[in-house]
Amino acid sequence: MNLENFENEIRYKFKNVELLKTAFTHTSYAHEKNTTSNEKLEFLGDAILEFIVSDYLYKNYIKLKEGEMTKVRATVVCEKSLHQIALKYHFEDLLYLGKSEKLSGGNHKPAMLADSVEAVIAALYMDGGLEVARQFILENLKLPIEQGSKNVGQKDYKTVLQEELQKKGSVEIEYTIIKEEGPDHNKTFVVEVSCNKKYLATGQGSTKKQAEMEAAKTALKNGGKNV
Repeated sequence: MNLENFENEIRYKFKNVELLKTAFTHTSYAHEKNTTSNEKLEFLGDAILEFIVSDYLYKNYIKLKEGEMTKVRATVVCEKSLHQIALKYHFEDLLYLGKSEKLSGGNHKPAMLADSVEAVIAALYMDGGLEVARQFILENLKLPIEQGSKNVGQKDYKTVLQEELQKKGSVEIEYTIIKEEGPDHNKTFVVEVSCNKKYLATGQGSTKKQAEMEAAKTALKNGGKNV
């Protein structure tokens, strides 16, 4: 993956490609080469990202209350989501790192990759305007936003299951991933829940937490009959 490939992937050609290069320039490289790092772009990109997601939630999820929108935004404007975007576009191949940072595997550090996504968002905004940045953000976060909106306010089935099973005495509840498939940016997890080593149910989701919730929900529907 190179910068030209990345532009093809996101279907946007930079007028000022130096902006894009700066977005991928870590401070360690900037210090070595006496050039500009992506730190200021990260700062701007963080604000743009939060605004675009907030605006999208406000206009498209009118039934959500303020507190619920805040929770949904927090689930998508986070290191984990940005890291997934970075993996999708192979940011690890695009980062400019200093020698020591490169040797320590800096191009695979989730926080560093997430920061570079914010910097790229700012670069898109600076080069093409707010709508270009919006398109990139929503193309990558619309689905997580939708998933988050469905889960917000959802009953904590894991807690409810534990409370129900504890009525029968001391219990040991375990959640085990039995299947994991798909690329890093779009995985599917299958989780099995058991109580005192006895199988209760399985659940599937796009995150481990969601799969665990689904497993607990199914176990509750079954009435914990296997315990």
